[in-house]
Amino acid sequence: MKFKLLLAFSFWMLVMTVSCNKDDISFDAPSQELSFSRDTVFCDTVYHQVRSETYAVKVYNNEDKDILIPRIHLEKGAASLYKINVDGKPGYDFKDVPLRKKDSLYIFVEIAPEATGPEAIAEDKVLFQSPAGQQQVVLFSVVQDAEFFIKSPTNPNIITSDATWTNNKAKIIYGDLTIDQNVILNIQQGTKVYFHKNSGMKILSGATLNINGTLANNVTLRGDRNDPAYDTIPKNWNSIKMDVGSTLNMNYTRLFGGTKGLEMKQTNATINNSFIHTFQEYGIYAVASTVNAKNLVMNNCGESAIGIYKGGTHNYIHSTIANYSDLLHSYNRNGIFATNEWKNESNQTEQGALILNVRNSIVYSDRDNSVSFEQTPGQLFNFTLQNCLIKYSNTSEAGFDFDTSSNVIQSLKNQDPTFVNYFAAQMNLRVKQNSPTIGKGSTTVAATVPTDIANVSRTSSPTLGAYQYF
Repeated sequence: MKFKLLLAFSFWMLVMTVSCNKDDISFDAPSQELSFSRDTVFCDTVYHQVRSETYAVKVYNNEDKDILIPRIHLEKGAASLYKINVDGKPGYDFKDVPLRKKDSLYIFVEIAPEATGPEAIAEDKVLFQSPAGQQQVVLFSVVQDAEFFIKSPTNPNIITSDATWTNNKAKIIYGDLTIDQNVILNIQQGTKVYFHKNSGMKILSGATLNINGTLANNVTLRGDRNDPAYDTIPKNWNSIKMDVGSTLNMNYTRLFGGTKGLEMKQTNATINNSFIHTFQEYGIYAVASTVNAKNLVMNNCGESAIGIYKGGTHNYIHSTIANYSDLLHSYNRNGIFATNEWKNESNQTEQGALILNVRNSIVYSDRDNSVSFEQTPGQLFNFTLQNCLIKYSNTSEAGFDFDTSSNVIQSLKNQDPTFVNYFAAQMNLRVKQNSPTIGKGSTTVAATVPTDIANVSRTSSPTLGAYQYF
């Protein structure tokens, strides 16, 4: 009994002590400025009526006393496109916010805007008012109007008649979007196409995909996460899958960030002035296809920038086919892989003849070999490397002898092309002034592609690759 009384007495003393301590806390007006984990919140590009991810800002009290922040509010108030949550409470205007000494609180920010045009800027400020002065955290985001293509049990998401996409609205794809047989889809200059996770595009037999970008207004196809970190991460979406007998015409296009870029089977593709980079497996995966590419820039693909299976006919002229990646370092990371064979969906091996011409180009990587050829006995494997710079180590890995093969014409090996920056975050695959590629191109080949990817003339002293040094 005495023990129970003692326990009860101890409990009430503890409650009284805690209560007294709580009552003794006094919050003063700030006498110093607050500090923040960041002074500007750059939100991911967002689309019409689609809520962004949530961003966090930490607010620090550096004083040796507990303070009450008189007011924290959005400058545009209830009319703001932004929503904030201050220390667990949603709203847009907060008064007398307590913050213990040497402590911090979180402000969470998101945006769910209404778009009034193709692309606009949404700005606001979180204002902090106190006797120490007014402070602010700037909120900034690009807002795009969007058209959605959503696959569901009741909507197979198929374009069944010829269509043209313009840049008046971004195109957001959830699930696979299918272009029906014999249908033409034209994607005009400046259009932005975004794929949600595990989404892609399928071009059925006889269908045509025309991507009509310009130098000033590229077409962009990428994942729908636009914050800068996702620009350098693959596997954000699946691929553009071209079926047997389909056609691709691509000009001034930026394609990046998926599992495979162009996944082609017996496809006829023409690719000019385009960038394909940052794919988990392949930038171009071509089975028994015909590909003609000029002024093509590639980088940062796990298995190979270009994967050629079951032969086909391939011409790459004045292209920069690089493959550097810290993130995908455990993969093969070839520049070009080519073989006569391919295993079909039933795991049966199919074979085909190959004709591959690479001219006035750079094929380089951070691996020992940037090329890997696997010729099948009895199958045509005809390749030409003319006026190229190749990363080459040995015959057994590359599949040919660089020094003795008659298929290698006036080409260089293992000389650093000296790219300005080959890392995906700031990729610039122009070459520097000391590059061994300058003036090493065939003028006859250059005459077939007289301007580089930036519309600079290369008819005189052509530089290897997609960029002319000037």
